[in-house]
Amino acid sequence: MENPLDKYPKPPFEEQFQEWPGLAGKMNPKPDHGETSYQGSGRLKGRKALITGGDSGMGRAAAIAYAREGADVAINYYPTEESDAQEVISLMEKEGAKAIAIPGDLRDERFCQAMVAEAVEKLGGLDILVNNAGRQQAHDSILDISSADFDATMKTNIYAPFWTIKAALPHLKAGSVIIGTTSEQAYDPTPDLYDYAQTKAATTNYVKSLAKQLGPKGIRVNGVAPGPIWTPLQVSGGASMEKLKQFGEQTSLGRPGQPAELASIYVQLAAADASYATGQVYGAAGGTGQP
Repeated sequence: MENPLDKYPKPPFEEQFQEWPGLAGKMNPKPDHGETSYQGSGRLKGRKALITGGDSGMGRAAAIAYAREGADVAINYYPTEESDAQEVISLMEKEGAKAIAIPGDLRDERFCQAMVAEAVEKLGGLDILVNNAGRQQAHDSILDISSADFDATMKTNIYAPFWTIKAALPHLKAGSVIIGTTSEQAYDPTPDLYDYAQTKAATTNYVKSLAKQLGPKGIRVNGVAPGPIWTPLQVSGGASMEKLKQFGEQTSLGRPGQPAELASIYVQLAAADASYATGQVYGAAGGTGQP
């Protein structure tokens, strides 16, 4: 038995800032992605997964969990996140998994297509796609958001999954799954995340729409909706310094969640025993939000 109130660090947190997209390895305290805690039981044995944003945050937690559940995993990440990514690759290889690193910028359609092709080739197929990578930059006013900033967020959070799913779909057979990372921001947006919140509402919508489209093909589509989670998104412009210091305080548990606390959700949605779950959005927000 573990008391969730005391399981992980609570605010106040120290002031800290990193250039986008940030590194988990430089955060204080460092996030827990399940590096030492997640125990697998072979639920994904023989599966082949591609996870975008797999170097940190929920993508990293999912990658570690998938490898420990028996899957081979390819992770994508922005090139400046190489040090975080190599830690994940090493952890997956220790589990005997085939671990593939595919750095690149998801805002480029041709890269998204090449990424999927490389994952399919090196994994020997593909049956789990996790669209997790995201861009979040906080602005007090819509007047502070440039068209370039708005475009970067839209391309990372909306266009990239669109391009990636289109490239992956010809390779996905019945029994395959697509998982999107949405957010409580989709249905309870804060005023400082005007553009980001829109993309998460769109993610929730594409999960439900695509589930209806692909259900007859035997392909399930679901989403995960986190609340405030301690990831590099927060320290690289995703939250104001004042908000960062008290991050997660407003939840019922009085703290932010850790990526490791969502790993089992990504496993459950990918596993064959969740075969009746499609078009669903699973929440993990510490008592806030309405998934």
